Amino acid sequence: MNILAFEASTRHLSVALWSAGALLERSADVPNGGAERLLPWAGELIGEAGIALAQLDGIAFGAGPGGFTGLRLVCGVAQGLAFGLDCPVVPVGSLAALALASGDGKVIASLDARMNEIYLAAYVVDGANVEEVMAPIVGAGETASLPEGAGWRGAGDGFSACGALLTARLGTRLVAVDATASPSAAAVARLAAPLLASGRGVAAAAAMPLYIRDKVALTTVERKARGGLR
Repeated sequence: MNILAFEASTRHLSVALWSAGALLERSADVPNGGAERLLPWAGELIGEAGIALAQLDGIAFGAGPGGFTGLRLVCGVAQGLAFGLDCPVVPVGSLAALALASGDGKVIASLDARMNEIYLAAYVVDGANVEEVMAPIVGAGETASLPEGAGWRGAGDGFSACGALLTARLGTRLVAVDATASPSAAAVARLAAPLLASGRGVAAAAAMPLYIRDKVALTTVERKARGGLR
């Protein structure tokens, strides 16, 4: 099975190819833009694997939540390729991909949602299996729901955006934090493989980003209330 995967929910852009169980990946931190890298990287990986574009069985992408521009970008690229190849698309949660990329154990995955909010979800990772314990939400660091129990590791730049608040609220439930961790296309591909194999891909037209938060800007009054305007 051959799966091409894209991830751009954060500034860390990546493309991966799952081919016969082996993973190849290209990635870079790109603060702005990066759209021009995705298809060339994909071409490089396909050439490196020695397969043809027509041999792809599916296209996967990190569906979010995350940066709106990046989510729309990879969704559009995945849809365009899938239309042309007449193959299914596999949307994969970016927080689940972040948890998988962070390794085994109990993981609180969190990404900066801007506007003084974070995206957050909790998972138990065991090898390639990622069990969702708390579904993705968006909220302020001081009020967002948090998972119960001990032994959690924090991952993602949400712990930079609201690090002190989250750490204080979690207390002894939190054993470690990696605020530099980010979702990867390799993790997206790993999560997509069993979904595609079990027929859970979708038609290109049905592939959609997972925004969670539909509102992307605050009014002046709302910004003042949140302390974001002086």
